[in-house]
Order: sequence, then structure tokens, then C-alpha cells
Amino acid sequence: MLLGIVQGLTEFLPISSSAHLILGRTFFGWDADAHGLAFDVACHVGTLAAVVAFFWRDLAGMAGAVFRPFARDEPAGLLRLVVAGSVPVVVVGLLWADVIEARLRTPGVAAGTLALGAVGLFVAERLGARRRDERSISPAEAVALGVAQAAALVPGVSRSGATITLGMLLGLRREAAARFSFVLGVPAILAAAGKEGLELAGLGLDAQTARLFVVGMVTSGVVGYLTIKYFIRYLVHHRLDVFAWYRLVLAGSLVAWFVAAGR
Repeated sequence: MLLGIVQGLTEFLPISSSAHLILGRTFFGWDADAHGLAFDVACHVGTLAAVVAFFWRDLAGMAGAVFRPFARDEPAGLLRLVVAGSVPVVVVGLLWADVIEARLRTPGVAAGTLALGAVGLFVAERLGARRRDERSISPAEAVALGVAQAAALVPGVSRSGATITLGMLLGLRREAAARFSFVLGVPAILAAAGKEGLELAGLGLDAQTARLFVVGMVTSGVVGYLTIKYFIRYLVHHRLDVFAWYRLVLAGSLVAWFVAAGR
């Protein structure tokens, strides 16, 4: 339940869900080898359900536009943008997912990327006018936002943090960047869940582990839905500085912890 709550909050807030799941296990000394990444993906399935529940009208419109992808209406336009924005994460996932999983899912990497992402949030808040909504995104900008999403395969970067930061730098309003970021994440989460699901099907799960997965999914789904709802409202009138400072404090605390532990 604790990891599900962490996932539900951090998947949509710009503070990195994967980093918090890794750090949570490290801090509490929990075994990260026994289905660790698979459990993370199970929690991602819960937050995927939250996105589907919150944006069901947009997603239903996109599903209806599958058979008319070149239409000039809004659902077809959003579908084209999501498809274009999903290409980078597919490419990066196919070419480098195993390397990222084996070498970069560590607390040290998470500390560095948390700090780097904080700098990005500070810069985005202080550069340029932000008056555009998500309907004004061009295909090229969708691909660029997809590259930002692909970078979030590295723990600590944050899918929402990277895409919202770039969206703001492109002139999108905070809440518009967040809405597109959440919808753009649906195919990537589906692909990750499908990949891990196939691997788990070969391994098999005992009843106790299956119950843990269900608890994680349900908890992350409920918390994720509430986070989306209130985070988008928050972004209408508030800056992202609080999340940048949080990332810096967390990164600094990790460095201090490593030094104290002689790691």
C-alpha cells in the first residue's frame, strides 16, 4: 500500500515515481530483486487506470478516430500528436531499455537526475510567455515532447516533469502541458505493462505475491486519480517551484546519506 501511494502521487507530480520506488525500497531495506521492476509496472497499471478514468472522453474520442486518422477534427488531431510523441519512447525502449534497467536503476543516478530536473523546472518557470493550450501543439513539438518522455526511462527524470518542463519552454500553459503529458504517457505505460506482463506470465506468481500486486495497483490507481484531479487545478494558479525545491532537498539528502554511510 505504501509503494502504491508513492506511485500514485509521484507518477503525476514532477518528482519521479521510479526514483521514489527505488529509494523507498533502499531506505526501508526491502528486497528489490524479487519482482521489483515488475511490481513497479503493476503500480504503473494502477496509475494508467487513473489516467483512463480521468481522461476517458479524450481517449474515447481518440479511439473513435483510429479509423479516420487524417480527419481535421480535434480527436483525430490529438491521436496524431500522441502517435508522433510515442515514437521516441518506443525507439529508446527497444534499443536501450535493458541497459537502463541494468545500470541506471540506482539511488545514485536518481539523486543526480532529481537535481537536474529541478534546474529544468526553475528555468521553465522563468523563461518565456505561456499562453498556448495543448490544441496548438505541432507534430514536431509532439515528437520533442516524446523525446522528453523517453528520457524519463532513466530513474529520477520524471515523465511528467520532463514533458511539462519542455511544454512550458515551448509556450504551453502549465495545466495544458500537464494534460498532454498525462495523455501522452498512456501508450508508454501500456507497452511497459505488456512487456513485463509477458515476462511474469513465464515466471508465475504465487497467491501472496499476486495479492501484493493487486494492492499496489488499486492503491496507486485511487491515489493517482485524486492526484491528477487536484494537480491540474493547482497548476492553473501556482508555480512549480515547490516541486523543484523538493527535488533538490531530496537529492541533497541522498548525497548526505551516501556520505554518512561511506557509500
